[in-house]
Amino acid sequence: MARTREFDVDRAIGRATDLFWRRGYAETSLQDLLQELSIGSGSFYAAFGSKEQLYVRCLERYTSLQGSDLEKALDGPTDIRSAVRKVLTAMIEADLAEPTRGCLVVSTSTQCGEQPAAAERVTTAVRQVESQLAGALEQAQVRGEISPDKDPRQLARFLTTFIQGIRIVGQARTGREFAEDALSVAMRALD
Repeated sequence: MARTREFDVDRAIGRATDLFWRRGYAETSLQDLLQELSIGSGSFYAAFGSKEQLYVRCLERYTSLQGSDLEKALDGPTDIRSAVRKVLTAMIEADLAEPTRGCLVVSTSTQCGEQPAAAERVTTAVRQVESQLAGALEQAQVRGEISPDKDPRQLARFLTTFIQGIRIVGQARTGREFAEDALSVAMRALD
């Protein structure tokens, strides 16, 4: 008869996400994970399969939460410029408050090129952000908030790239003035 799992998998994924985020994928050993999650290796393998599979689950959880937050911000009653500014400002503020934390997607893209499943999850996350932004920009264009000569998909790709870049310079601790100047220029793309 199989033993029932004695730990909360969702809570374990949250704790593992925090550990990967603090230390990075390569610097987090299986032993670190076992200690952080307070489980044995048998339970770990039964629940998660491997370190990479757990990492991908952490990424999926992180990107799902981030995507939900972005969707809420873009679907609100605010005009598109205010919504985009609010989203970008929140990212800047998060990086100013905790510059070493940064964005897990950005960290993964720079650290996990050798883990195909993680790299694929990053690509999926970036495409989801692009899609959410494009949909919101298309709706804004219909409402007359964006010029009809603008291409919403191109704007979404630019903003998606800008988001990744602003997260990197946030970790580089370039400071508020640098980020706000960049944000001002990015916002003009919507004019």
